[in-house]
Amino acid sequence: MTLSIGEKVSLPSHGPCVIGAVVNKLVGGTSTAFYRLAPLEDNGGELFIPVDKITGLGIRQLLQKSEIPKMLGRMSQPGKLIAPPSTARNWKQRALDNGKLLSSGSASDLVQIVESLTDLNGTKTLAPHERQTLERAKKLLVCEIAEVLGETRSAVSEQLEKALQSRKAG
Repeated sequence: MTLSIGEKVSLPSHGPCVIGAVVNKLVGGTSTAFYRLAPLEDNGGELFIPVDKITGLGIRQLLQKSEIPKMLGRMSQPGKLIAPPSTARNWKQRALDNGKLLSSGSASDLVQIVESLTDLNGTKTLAPHERQTLERAKKLLVCEIAEVLGETRSAVSEQLEKALQSRKAG
């Protein structure tokens, strides 16, 4: 995968980022080329990814506009009869499953976390770490959708919450 300066991509656990310049840094006495990525999330900052290690990190293109209505529609559907792995009875297993999903960087995995933890929250109070995971997954989705649609994060957040409310009502 070759990244272009100015291109927007999604980086697992960080969400949408814009590719900055390729910079050289001295690492262990060797000059190494890095992509400088600027996360589009509120906290800003910079991330440096070695150019030669870019494959296998789960970096992907942002969602297509056409995928977003389908995703929101899926999220508004009542929970499925077959429970996804992240609704495992054991909180420890749920944490492991959700951690893997979160680190995959896949938008559909983020949706799965949001769906399963939202459904679980309807039947019992989520543990603090599960609430944090749910909020993190929502935040990453909202940031990416807002970037793709060119809408404010608050407007996208309202759309997401509306879809999840429809899920509960169903």
